[in-house]
Amino acid sequence: MTRRIALTVLALVTVLLTLAVVPLGVLLTDREQTSFRASAQADAQQLAAAAEETLSDHRSDTSMLQLLAAARVRGDCAAVYDSASHPVARTPCADATGGDVPALVAATLAHPQTSARQVGEQLTVTTPVGDIQDVSGVTVLVRSADPLHDRIWAVWGWLALIGVGGLLAGTFVSVRLARWVGSPLNTLDEAAQRLGEGALEVRAPAGQGPQEVRRLAATFNTMAGRTEALVHGHRTVLADVSHQLRTPLAALRLRLDLLAGDVDGDTAQELAGAQEEIARLSRLVDGLLAVARAEGAVPRPVAVRVDQVVAERLAAWEPVAGERRVALSARGEKELTVLLGAGDLEQVLDNLVANALDAVPEGGSVRIEVATGSGLAGQAAVELRVVDDGPGMSAQARESAFRRFGNPEAGGTGLGLAIVHRLVTANGGAARLEDSAGGGLTVVLDLPRRLRGQGRSGSQQPPTGEPPIAR
Repeated sequence: MTRRIALTVLALVTVLLTLAVVPLGVLLTDREQTSFRASAQADAQQLAAAAEETLSDHRSDTSMLQLLAAARVRGDCAAVYDSASHPVARTPCADATGGDVPALVAATLAHPQTSARQVGEQLTVTTPVGDIQDVSGVTVLVRSADPLHDRIWAVWGWLALIGVGGLLAGTFVSVRLARWVGSPLNTLDEAAQRLGEGALEVRAPAGQGPQEVRRLAATFNTMAGRTEALVHGHRTVLADVSHQLRTPLAALRLRLDLLAGDVDGDTAQELAGAQEEIARLSRLVDGLLAVARAEGAVPRPVAVRVDQVVAERLAAWEPVAGERRVALSARGEKELTVLLGAGDLEQVLDNLVANALDAVPEGGSVRIEVATGSGLAGQAAVELRVVDDGPGMSAQARESAFRRFGNPEAGGTGLGLAIVHRLVTANGGAARLEDSAGGGLTVVLDLPRRLRGQGRSGSQQPPTGEPPIAR
């Protein structure tokens, strides 16, 4: 925006200067040419008046010779002809007697009138001597046009200097105006970006720029303040709920454990069922807190090597897979990098692998595949697949699998895929479910790919520590 404002004002100044300077230059050039021609004609007529005293009145030629000497000093060539076209007096230079001057003299004697003709770099003026009815001779004045050209160049030079000065002044004003308007907007844009990344304390300066920009900054600050208050209140409620629920649940579980040691038979079975429900309720509380944290967090993307994270999580889950006699493997392209929040890919893989291991029967397999793909709107992406050969999901279950408690076929809390979906979409990716070839479920993730020279690189952060939650 700053550049557009500066270029617009600069273009306007350029047009105005062009419309003002060019016509003024043409006008002054024409004026200089007219003045040059009029000056030459005046000098020629003055010489003709002095020559008339000699040719018509037969007086002394002193005045005529003085004018010829003055013309020589000015650098002009001049000559006086009688009615027979014979030169009476002239300056030493031959320009007033050679070339086509005799023809001009004859034409002036035949048609007595002052004429001026410019050929190349010389202006030739012929003036009849005496009355039109009784012409006694002709004066010829030849003047170089170099002084005229010098004056014209001086005029255009000054006009160009004025134009450049005006253009520089316009550039300075346009840049200052653009910065005055654009700089607060850029600052506001940066503040909005940081607010979107989770920096809730950020505020925009509200005392810079035009009045409209100041009002916008004030409105943004009000919105940011209310958002910060709401988010902090939400986090406080989560902390309170976590404390208030976990403490009585732990106490209830402890009492049930104490009671279970003193009873037997049907009562012991009932207490065992109650203990299982308490454990399930504890997992449900942990899952709700994990989903709430995932929904409340706004990731700051960093560069993440997919193959490295997959190898790390594969090594972490190998003992669990071996204990359940499930084959856990990975394949695909190497050295692919995505832009995700720190620890998000680890959390996603933990949830997906945990879900798959819970769903796959003994002797089954879970496979992680990595390949180059296309994300939203055809953007570069990395396609990550977690393929299992378990019982899969029905079409109805897949439609609601990414919602909280939306999976009626889940054996656990039904929150694992909801967390995955939230983490992936918060980073600009997409998630979907497909049937595996030969039976089973495939979770497909389109993760935003980091191209060469894009985004920020950084070392991997430790996992978020959220417990994997089964679907």
